[in-house]
Amino acid sequence: MSTTEPPPVGATPSTRPSLSEPPSASALPSATAAPPPPASPSAFALSREQREWSARLRALGSERLRPHAESGDPGRVNRPLLRELGELGLLGHAVPGARSEERVSALDLCLLREALAYSCPQAETALALQGLGAGPVADVGTPEQRARWLPEVAAGRAVAAFALSEPGAGSDAAALALRAEPEPESGAGPGGGGGGGGEHAARRWRLSGRKTWISNAPEADFYTVFARTGEGPGSRGVSAFLVPADRPGLTGEPLDMLAPHALGTLTFDAVPVTGADLLGAPGQGFSVAMRTLNLFRPSVGAFAVGMAQAALDASLQHAAERPAFGGVLRDLQSVSHQLAEMATRTEAARLLVYAAAGAYDASTGTGADVARRAAMAKLMATETAQYVVDTAVQIHGAAALQRGHLLEHLYREVRAPRIYEGASEVQRSLIAKELYRTRPPRTGRPHTKESPT
Repeated sequence: MSTTEPPPVGATPSTRPSLSEPPSASALPSATAAPPPPASPSAFALSREQREWSARLRALGSERLRPHAESGDPGRVNRPLLRELGELGLLGHAVPGARSEERVSALDLCLLREALAYSCPQAETALALQGLGAGPVADVGTPEQRARWLPEVAAGRAVAAFALSEPGAGSDAAALALRAEPEPESGAGPGGGGGGGGEHAARRWRLSGRKTWISNAPEADFYTVFARTGEGPGSRGVSAFLVPADRPGLTGEPLDMLAPHALGTLTFDAVPVTGADLLGAPGQGFSVAMRTLNLFRPSVGAFAVGMAQAALDASLQHAAERPAFGGVLRDLQSVSHQLAEMATRTEAARLLVYAAAGAYDASTGTGADVARRAAMAKLMATETAQYVVDTAVQIHGAAALQRGHLLEHLYREVRAPRIYEGASEVQRSLIAKELYRTRPPRTGRPHTKESPT
């Protein structure tokens, strides 16, 4: 792709920054070489193509997507918005096609979610939920499952949902209680091997229990459902199933949430599933869920960064125009310092998100540090966005609390990302666990306190 012509909006930028590899020796300046010009990109700088792509996405969010978002019913799946995302080719960056070699780029997904969060958060959420719900199908689905659902989801014609959380299993996802009870005549029991057919094709289960806080429920066309099949204790006894919404015994109710997105509960009353509905091997469902979350957690951070940037830009404009004490707000040192802190934290969060996404792409999601980086990115970015939006409201004053104001909308939107896909407390625990697991070996003598004399 030419470096003088920006890519189409739906296209993937062909040049990505190297976030995980050091520059080659020939690229490093020698001791006598002239210093590089001030504008030289760092290892974490985006290419011009990527910056142009992000700008085009922002404009697209305002011009093409926001009208669909504003005409939708709050708390309901917005199918016209999804179809527009599909027609523009944007869903393809969150949902790979039917071929197994097609993968989602974590960095492209982050750039996309950040840009849409800035100009049309409703479109960003709709796109992300399609990718999250279809992620396990793309990861471990059979050719038949992939061919049936992934093209439809990527086109915006089918709605996907990721059904993991339960009334008693939110942050502790391994404690889920939805049961997959084997039918005696199927011969189902603990076993390994591949899923979605093959040696498990004749096996049958009945799903019984409840899921809650499920995005796109109860309006999705299919659900990626995680249920306890009993191959082992805790997370080792969980399997993943692809459950079409028209299965008998599956019902749901919408929930009325602070930010009016499509969210609901699902009730499984002996819902029939077979080996052909398995996603991956029996007992491997928790691993499937975690791999999907490792891909999407950095982009949750990108969603938060996009909202933080929108709040910061609104605050900069307001501070430059709002009369106060014989000048404008930005003349007050306290306000200027607030804006500086908001900008610094937002940029730090953005770089951490890009680094996590780059590490994921460099290792195709298998790197030893992927989980830690993803957790750090989500934690830093979502906590930062909460601070930035709250500070922006303070700078704007009472006007920001009026219904319909940008910051009133962002204030409701920014709270949930600190909870879903792993609460901030869970991310801190995960980071600590990874630090303990990868700590360097002890060198030298351990520190000991001197004995009193």
